[in-house]
Amino acid sequence: MKYKLTISISILTILLFTGCAWFFDKNMDEKTAQELVNDGMEAFNHQQYRTAVDAFQKLKDWYPFSKYTILAELKIADSHYYMEEYGAAAVAYESFENLHPRNDAIPYVIFQLGMSYIHQMESIDRDQVAAKKAIEIFSRLKKSYPDSKYASQADACIREATKNLAGHEFYIGEFYFKNNHYKAAVIRFKSVVADFPDVGLNQRALEYISKCEDALAHPEKASGKPWWRKLL
Repeated sequence: MKYKLTISISILTILLFTGCAWFFDKNMDEKTAQELVNDGMEAFNHQQYRTAVDAFQKLKDWYPFSKYTILAELKIADSHYYMEEYGAAAVAYESFENLHPRNDAIPYVIFQLGMSYIHQMESIDRDQVAAKKAIEIFSRLKKSYPDSKYASQADACIREATKNLAGHEFYIGEFYFKNNHYKAAVIRFKSVVADFPDVGLNQRALEYISKCEDALAHPEKASGKPWWRKLL
């Protein structure tokens, strides 16, 4: 019994001192919220964005109710944006808006969210989900915060995204046209004319529509040697 008691005391002593050592090490490593926000802002201002994210994330994890947590959330989003990690930036900006919808920074956050999608836009031969999302976000910015300085910049961004969408429709129309799918081509070219009247593609789209309708009305012409090469 004495032998067992000695072993038990020894194990308890080891656990106690190990636990204390872990506790003191943890406190030695853990910084205050003020120190972390200072570290994060210093790194951010020196464009050391990865280091900034690390400091701000620790602040969020260790001090979730700190007065600096909102700043940390915003600067994490900004850091991802400046590192050109636009997908991660979009997620962070969306999270900030959802958590703090009445914060004074919301117009800026929405603008940055839209820009994150602008930077994710694909070329006209690819899917245009990001362009559509950008138009939706910048339109919401103009409607919700029309007097914001960021709203005044939204029109140029909407035009850029709209031009991408129009180019995509035109590209698909040309693809159908070249492969003699005239009905499908007409639909795409008419969409360019109706939905995107101000991007500089109307005249060419109208020419294609005329050629498609002529081909549909006279299929014998379209079945011969391609007569539309001069249009391309």
